[in-house]
Amino acid sequence: MTALQNSETVGVRERFSRWSNRHRKWLFAAPAITFTTLLLVIPLGWTLFLSFTDAKRSVRRKFGFLGLENYTEALTDTERFWPAVWRTFAFTGGALFFELILGMIIALLLWKPFRGQGAVRTIILLPLVATPVAVGMMWRLLFEPNIGFVNEMLGWVGIPPQPWLADPSTSLATLVFVDVWQWTPMVALILLAGLTGLSDEPQEAAKVDGANGWQRFWYVTVPLMRSVIVAAVLLRGIDALKTFDLIYATKGKGGGAFHDAETLNIYAYGLSFDYNEYGLASAVLILFFLIILGVIWVLQMQRKVKDS
Repeated sequence: MTALQNSETVGVRERFSRWSNRHRKWLFAAPAITFTTLLLVIPLGWTLFLSFTDAKRSVRRKFGFLGLENYTEALTDTERFWPAVWRTFAFTGGALFFELILGMIIALLLWKPFRGQGAVRTIILLPLVATPVAVGMMWRLLFEPNIGFVNEMLGWVGIPPQPWLADPSTSLATLVFVDVWQWTPMVALILLAGLTGLSDEPQEAAKVDGANGWQRFWYVTVPLMRSVIVAAVLLRGIDALKTFDLIYATKGKGGGAFHDAETLNIYAYGLSFDYNEYGLASAVLILFFLIILGVIWVLQMQRKVKDS
């Protein structure tokens, strides 16, 4: 009887060993996947629940179910919500446009080895070392209309002082400039990694056929770099969409006194921590989350269409 039990135990162990060996990659990743899933699902589920309630003023206050009323209020708000949506996309689109162009230029310049390349790469990557809050405070001082160093430099060449962050008509463009200054190195690093993985044969073949530098770049390099460019757009675009710390550090509550730099993140933060409108703020965040998913879906669809 003991020998039979021992043989059954050994058989179970062998079957489990074979099964675990076949699925070892999932077994090793399971704890991290479970933790990440819970970290995402629980806050998102709670936010979704609050978006259907009238939670406000105090977290201990009892709240009732409102259905889609918060979503209706947000989607019909033409004074704060829709302008915040426009600013979010304007900030993201402007920053992403310049970061891709400048990032590609920097990546092309660093593509071929030259003397002092390591030092140049280190200098270019320095803006990534600072936190967005520190960067925002630094540029806030530099752009100060009265004593800022930027206006002082403009005075050296006879240009009058500019309001920069103090003027609602120029504040968003100034924030785009600051974001481009800090995050272009990251885009350049991604594109440079893609360039270094390209083969030299297509470039040499195009050169033999008589293509100039621009033609080789547009008709050879860019098509070969398409997947890397899409990856850079996805990573940087999603990060720019949810920018908060840079705007809050430079403009403060509400994106400024006239809400001239108020994006969806700033708007939702104000609803939550300034006005304690937790239900409405949750609805805005869910709508923002759906917007981000929609942007990712559109980019993925365009990528599939181009690849096909």
